[in-house]
Amino acid sequence: MNTESLDPGLVLLAFAPVFLLTIGAEAWYWARRDPTVYSLRDTVSNAALALMHQASDAFFLWLMIRTVYTWCYQHGLRAMPETVWSFALLLLLQDFLYYWFHRASHRLRWLWASHVTHHSSEGMNFSTAFRQSLTYPLSGMWLFWIPLAWLGFTPDWVILAVGVNLAFQFFVHTRLGQRWPLIESLLNTPSVHRVHHAKNPQYIDRNYAGVLTIWDRLFGSFVSEHEAPVFGITRQVRTHNPLTLTFHEWRDMFADAWRDRDLRYLWKPPEWRSPRAPALEVEPGAQ
Repeated sequence: MNTESLDPGLVLLAFAPVFLLTIGAEAWYWARRDPTVYSLRDTVSNAALALMHQASDAFFLWLMIRTVYTWCYQHGLRAMPETVWSFALLLLLQDFLYYWFHRASHRLRWLWASHVTHHSSEGMNFSTAFRQSLTYPLSGMWLFWIPLAWLGFTPDWVILAVGVNLAFQFFVHTRLGQRWPLIESLLNTPSVHRVHHAKNPQYIDRNYAGVLTIWDRLFGSFVSEHEAPVFGITRQVRTHNPLTLTFHEWRDMFADAWRDRDLRYLWKPPEWRSPRAPALEVEPGAQ
């Protein structure tokens, strides 16, 4: 089983017609029932953020494939043949690592500075999946896939697996669909992911699943949807400016570290405050 050089951007680009048709159908559905679900400014902002993210990936992930991943593959175990079954194993392992990347992105502020862009919308629809940050290469998302290359999966396969995982996640960003307990015992669903995007205290830092919910259940982060989710972040940034949405948390993080002369702001959880800092009125486990 061979593949050409691929990156997540190319995989997602191949799905682009499906994504756009899905967004159009959902917008039409809600326009007749609840026009507030789709905001033109929010949707345009999401699209701009997606384009910025793809431009960043086109350069930085290409660089990582040709350097770090290739080096790790060449000097690693080289233990994985290119078969259908090994690709299935790759998808499983990548999803496991995605869980830990996603969990770390909520508990380490350096990673949260990128991931907060995705959570900053107070809406929830398919276009929200496009709301990504161009700073993921800076914060280090790519570091989490290095073990896959070291085990012997080719760099092209690793990046393809990342793209497939992200493509699946597009379809869980919606208010449509009720709880499906049997399905969500194994797979991420819209109900499971709505919990993840909510700022209700009982939902904060829950349901990190990419594709499989078994990791949330194994590591104690799964919560079912009961109370209606309230979407957004606890320190809400109300703007549609893509640059502000991309960089506001980086600005705040470095400002906090400089003000209190405390570098722990870079790796502590987003809600952590230096003992020298004034109290901040947010829920425990904020964001």
